[in-house]
Amino acid sequence: MFLYGGYAKHAGLGFEGEDGANSCLDWVSKRRGGVLAHLERLETQVNRSRKKEPQGAQAVESSLGTKIRKLRNLRDKLRSELKQRQARVAVRATSVEPDQTLAISEQKVLEGKRETVKAILQAYRFTGLSGKLTSRGVCVCIHTAFEGALLDSYFVDLVIQKPLRIHHHSIPAFIPLKEISAKYLQTNIQHFLFSLCEYLNAYAGRKYQADQLQSDFAAFLAGPLQRNSLCNVLSFTYKVEPRGQSFPFCARLLYKDLTVTLPTDVTITHQGMDTLPTSWEEQRASHENLFCTKALHQVFASFTQREKLDTSLAH
Repeated sequence: MFLYGGYAKHAGLGFEGEDGANSCLDWVSKRRGGVLAHLERLETQVNRSRKKEPQGAQAVESSLGTKIRKLRNLRDKLRSELKQRQARVAVRATSVEPDQTLAISEQKVLEGKRETVKAILQAYRFTGLSGKLTSRGVCVCIHTAFEGALLDSYFVDLVIQKPLRIHHHSIPAFIPLKEISAKYLQTNIQHFLFSLCEYLNAYAGRKYQADQLQSDFAAFLAGPLQRNSLCNVLSFTYKVEPRGQSFPFCARLLYKDLTVTLPTDVTITHQGMDTLPTSWEEQRASHENLFCTKALHQVFASFTQREKLDTSLAH
């Protein structure tokens, strides 16, 4: 007790004697109780904070889980709606009348053919083909030429429908338009136009040669030039020297292929003589070769050049 009292006195707390010692003990006890209580409060606060942390994480996790479930439900709903719409479209497609489906398909085919003709005309406008679209379809113009000379033009007015048909045309009657149409018009319109161009250009070329012979080389002819409307059979009598005393040759040119401008068969005979002298026979054979390999007017142009050469040598 003395020690407590002495300590208290020494510490300046004002407690002396036994009573002072007792007071000191009470003070120490209270002091210790306050510290312990403070420590207990701190421990309680720490425990509470530890309990709150898992509760907060659980709350966040629960919130995210709720959002995920909502998004999944929305996805499933959208999938269901998409399947329903696809089913309705399929039902509508099957409910279309077969005739209506066929009509739509045919319309697409006709539109494709119309675009094909348009593309052909655009791609080959520099090769003798031109045209324009019409309310019925397309009107194609075919320009013929031979050796750079522009000749006649012809047109074909096509109706783009099923089946394709020719509404109007200016093709000569002796050109096999019906045969060409039956062969290509419904299956390959490009081939139809090109084939028609071949026939028309070949006819125009043969006609041009015959016209040139009659107009520019009439002096070589010993009689009229005979030809048919297609100009694939030509017959004429000619002399190699217009102003000379040479005997005339008789020529017959046959063009079996109507798409060519050179004859496939050439027959040259000497009028009034069964047997020819050797020099004349050689000349006749050379003429046959010339007519098979050169245009008609070019053959007579070579005769003219030979005559000029012979005349210059004579002088």
